[in-house]
This record gives sequence, structure tokens and C-alpha cells, in this order.
Amino acid sequence: MKAVLVPINRAGWPFIGLFAAASAGLAYAALPLGLAGLVLTLWCVYFFRDPDRVTPDRQGLIVSPADGVVQSVEKALPPPELDMGETPLDRIAVFMNVFDVHVNRVPCDGTITRLAYRPGKFFNASLDKASEFNERQGVRLTTGEGLNLAFVQIAGLIARRIECQLSEGQAVRAGERFGLIRFGSRVDVYLPAGVVPLVVPGQRAVAGETVLADVRAQEPARSGGVR
Repeated sequence: MKAVLVPINRAGWPFIGLFAAASAGLAYAALPLGLAGLVLTLWCVYFFRDPDRVTPDRQGLIVSPADGVVQSVEKALPPPELDMGETPLDRIAVFMNVFDVHVNRVPCDGTITRLAYRPGKFFNASLDKASEFNERQGVRLTTGEGLNLAFVQIAGLIARRIECQLSEGQAVRAGERFGLIRFGSRVDVYLPAGVVPLVVPGQRAVAGETVLADVRAQEPARSGGVR
């Protein structure tokens, strides 16, 4: 039963209620409109689903903060507002479409050492320029070993709301829920200097479960292709 009745994130209930009320009004006016409203209400319930995840416990693992497709793996400067220097770091971009789970999760154990929100535009989140120009919420996390990494929630073409429930100085654990983005967006992860990505573009990631990188790994960056 638990596998069937997936929990709903509490941020979704006001929207679900609004959709349901509008559907009832449409049904009163015309049954076909009410049925269309019911479909949209069910989609809203689906969008705000919040399933549990099994996060690996080993120290040094960096897990995906979002469900979706690994859009790109490349060197890039971290957002200047996070004060992480001017040396390019490996950036992993995970793109969430409107059918993915949109609850975001902390990528590794550590302490939140900086939060920085920056307003911006709403380009398609799958475009490279979205990292630079779109509205975003940046987070810098410092691990117990003193390594710094960043993860950045980026609004998309139809995403108009970023929710981040973290605070500076907060101790966090890998896999913990920390926010979400409505409706369709992207999360970028900037790895600590010298840490190699273990995923490739096109690979699907699961928030809180898929390992993006391992601080202890000695292997080179991976490659892969569609089979």
C-alpha cells in the first residue's frame, strides 16, 4: 500500500485544493470542462508527489539533488555570489521536466555556509545560458573535511517559484529534503576542486540515490553512450 500511495509534499496541497475547487466549478458549468479540470487536478497531485528515497550513508559520496536527466557535465565558474573563487569547477546539471519528482535533496553531509538568491530571467532550463541568466537560489555547503561544493536551484521556462528551506549554519545530511521548484527546472552541482564526476550526459539521476561523485574515488571521469 505504501508503494501505491506516494506521499504528497505539503507545498502542493494549496495547489491541489485550488485545482479541485476550480474543477468543481467547471463541472457545475459543463461536465466536459469538469472532466478536464479533474485531469489537471490529478496531474497536480502527481507533480507534488514526494516518495521516500534510500540514500547511501558512506562519507565522501555526493548524490543527486534532483530527479531528471544529466543535461551536461563540464567545467564552469561557480556563481560569484557564493564566494567560491574564480577557478572553474566540474558542474553537473540535472534537468527536471514537468513529469519528474520536483522535491530537491541535499547532496552530501555538511554545513550550509552560504545562501544566495539572485533574480533573473526564465529561459528554458535545458539551455546553457540558464545557469548564468535565470533566476536561481545558490547554496554553498562545507563538508566535515573542509571541502566546499555548491548546488544551485534554477528556475525554468514555466517555473516561477523556487523554494529553499535551508538556513546558514544549518547542519544537513545527504538525502534530506530541502526544497522544490515549480514547475520544471534544473539543479546544478559544482563539485569540490579535484573531485571527478561519475555520471555522463544523458544518464537519468534519482534525487538522494544516484551517486554523482565520490570524494575518495581515484578513477578518471567516466564516459558512456546510449545502448
